[in-house]
Amino acid sequence: MSLRLYLDHHVPSAVAEGLRRRGIDVLTYTEDGTTRWDDERLLARATELDRILYSQDDDLLEIAHRWMAEGREFAGLAYAHQHRITLGEAVRDLELLALAASPEDLRNHVEFLPYS
Repeated sequence: MSLRLYLDHHVPSAVAEGLRRRGIDVLTYTEDGTTRWDDERLLARATELDRILYSQDDDLLEIAHRWMAEGREFAGLAYAHQHRITLGEAVRDLELLALAASPEDLRNHVEFLPYS
């Protein structure tokens, strides 16, 4: 079973489209109706849905690390700086992550992309 992903508002829609063409289960913030939610609520929402949140927002790194320090559970965060990853790399690496990792591998963990 592959990981299910949740993409926040910093991620271009082309990433979701590319992942879906590869058969990866993706939900975007727009589809979920969370367009006005702050980052902390998005991480909580992704966790509620048992989805790994993918973001290019530095603020989410701070939130995830704070949650880890507080012992607060979250499904996982995949992060890439927006100027250090191409659309193609994002799709490729998220597909690899979704197919190779289990939900337990990512629980309370931050995964940094790109891999290469």
